[in-house]
Amino acid sequence: MNISVCIGSSCHLRGSYDIIQRLKELIAEEKLEDKVNLSASFCLGQCTHGCTIRVDEDIVTGVTKDNIGDILHKALAERG
Repeated sequence: MNISVCIGSSCHLRGSYDIIQRLKELIAEEKLEDKVNLSASFCLGQCTHGCTIRVDEDIVTGVTKDNIGDILHKALAERG
């Protein structure tokens, strides 16, 4: 699974760095290094909807460091 976190200006100001840090922690804690590829991306085109990530081809908006764990687990469950 590929996860790309937007680090464009709007998402950066809304905490994308904290989301990346939390994702790194979750991936390590749950030993998902071989299942999740984490990267950064410039603008994903959803600037008015809060921090944005792309999980494979799906765009997820309104992401925070507090809800990223739930988003990660849901994405893992959906993809088996």
